[in-house]
Amino acid sequence: MKVLIINGSPRKDGNTSRLLLEAEAVFEKENVDFEEFQIGSKAIRGCMACGYCLTHDGCVIGDEVNELAAKLKAADGLLIASPVYYGSANGSMVSLLDRLFYSGHVDCRMKVGAAFAIARRGGTTATFDELNKYFTINQMPVASGRYWNNGFGREAGQIAGDEEGLQNARVVARNMVFLMRSIALGKEKYGLPEKEDITFTHFIR
Repeated sequence: MKVLIINGSPRKDGNTSRLLLEAEAVFEKENVDFEEFQIGSKAIRGCMACGYCLTHDGCVIGDEVNELAAKLKAADGLLIASPVYYGSANGSMVSLLDRLFYSGHVDCRMKVGAAFAIARRGGTTATFDELNKYFTINQMPVASGRYWNNGFGREAGQIAGDEEGLQNARVVARNMVFLMRSIALGKEKYGLPEKEDITFTHFIR
């Protein structure tokens, strides 16, 4: 089992990183491999709608997206965590996820997803909803916790006082491990669900 972790915070040792440590400790205990990438301080731009990825394998922009697409192909689960900027995931995270899922050509069916939003005070539930949409549009089961996946703290390290948030990070990680193992057994016995070609419709009459 392997989990790809994407940390959207620009702060190397900030509250987002501190929350992820709780999940990573569970993965270590359960002998699940994981690799964390911190992308919050990277110069990751948004999609240009150039169409390059429609005829090529990957994105024309030479940043971390193509590297992470290869990592995602090999992973059984994806864990993403973002600080909240104006009630949303930060720009680096949104730009990366838009392009990762669109240009990466990764079959994400039955890869387990989980997301966390970290804020000083508000905006975590809106950001949590925003991040989960990337999973559900790609046929990824979402690992739930015992509450919405959020954490609170402003200055670096303050999230250590959010015992409920840190506990939930451990709960989500354990649920991810269980789902990944269960899905692996199901794939071995039954294979993946039937895959249909996408049918595109619109509502212009």
